[in-house]
Amino acid sequence: MPDSSAEPDEATVDAVGKLTFALETVEQARGHLYAFHHLTGTADFALGEAVEALRKAGHAKWAERIQTELVGLNVLPERWTFQLIEEYDEGYYAAYRDMARDVTGALTGGRRHLHEERIKRRRRTEGRPGHEMGRPSSG
Repeated sequence: MPDSSAEPDEATVDAVGKLTFALETVEQARGHLYAFHHLTGTADFALGEAVEALRKAGHAKWAERIQTELVGLNVLPERWTFQLIEEYDEGYYAAYRDMARDVTGALTGGRRHLHEERIKRRRRTEGRPGHEMGRPSSG
């Protein structure tokens, strides 16, 4: 087991940087899943408004058909979007997040963005306002 107090080598920092990027991509996918959930729910409620408008306009058969066939329809077999989110969060997402935490904890002392920290150190202008280093990357 490597010494966790020692500064990691460049290959380790690069590898953990790639893992962090992958986790950030999963975070984006999760955000899109939540957007999908919100948009689908919004569409379902708008569909309910369309049903009422069709009824008022004298199109009761269309209103009834939409009400019974589309309003509240499962997005996937036996699943609404909230169920997809819960299964994703408790399964794939939790496993991914936990693995990334374990790897960064073991290899970089929990410093997930050590790669970016090193880039910042190289790219900033020492002593210039707005270019301060700030706190180190943390877990």
